[in-house]
Amino acid sequence: MKLKRWLLNVWYGNDWLGKYLLLPLTGVFCVLAALRRWQHKRQQVKHAVPVIVVGNISVGGTGKTPLVIWLVERLREAEFKPGVVSRGYQRQAGDIGDEPTLIKQRTQVPIAIGSDRNQAIATLLQQHTCDIIIADDGLQHYRMGRDVEICVVDGQRRFGNGYCLPAGPLRESISRLQSCDFVIVNGDTMQMRGDTLVNLATDETQLLMTWGDKTVHVVTGIGNPQRFLQSLKQAGLQVIPHLYPDHHAFTGTELCFDDTHPIIMTEKDAVKCRQFAGQNAWYLPIEAVLDATLAHALLTRLQGFKHG
Repeated sequence: MKLKRWLLNVWYGNDWLGKYLLLPLTGVFCVLAALRRWQHKRQQVKHAVPVIVVGNISVGGTGKTPLVIWLVERLREAEFKPGVVSRGYQRQAGDIGDEPTLIKQRTQVPIAIGSDRNQAIATLLQQHTCDIIIADDGLQHYRMGRDVEICVVDGQRRFGNGYCLPAGPLRESISRLQSCDFVIVNGDTMQMRGDTLVNLATDETQLLMTWGDKTVHVVTGIGNPQRFLQSLKQAGLQVIPHLYPDHHAFTGTELCFDDTHPIIMTEKDAVKCRQFAGQNAWYLPIEAVLDATLAHALLTRLQGFKHG
């Protein structure tokens, strides 16, 4: 955790010394990444159906999962039969990972998990009648052929200090955005909307606005929790934050407090906590709302696959 805090200060704060100490390693990273990209592009596999990649160029959460859910719903409205492939980052034995589980619960879409995205796509096409694929977080998986690239940018953190790993938070340079078909900024061209709390134990729902100035424990393990915390504060809640690393494997002890204040978490966290959560635990589902012009351009591009 100390290392993570230090890196975050280097990437998004004012630790210039740390940045300069890490720059030589960034040079090595960039050379190796370029060689890997060149090699994998030569081995790129073209698939029988269109592939839409949703990814980012920075580490940490940017809002890809709500966008994937939005895409699945819009594609179905256009009479496509979508499937989703994902790596299932840090998944435990017997499950498919946080984000894929959430996508599955919200959409019931066919999902294939694996570090080899091409094999995952092949599995989907063999086992389901999918006619379009969404690759969740596969922008840098260059062996996977793609027809549309969508890069999601965190509108708050943006690109940090602008350097690639480890001196900065970037997986690829900012110039990579120029080759993406769509760049969606979370907090600008894409907003997150969530107004109804859901109880983990009973599925009871309550409007967030009715909670007034309640004091709540916020337990979360996501890439960038500040946006979630800020949304609750803007709703008038008094927030006691309990922040854990992204993809944290909750055990239940994290939900035990010596008071009666309710607990709020994200839907992604709730996926892992439902089995041991008490009746004072709630989550806030959110949905992506895209700028009308951007949504129209994206859907027009997708319609081209239907008739192409």
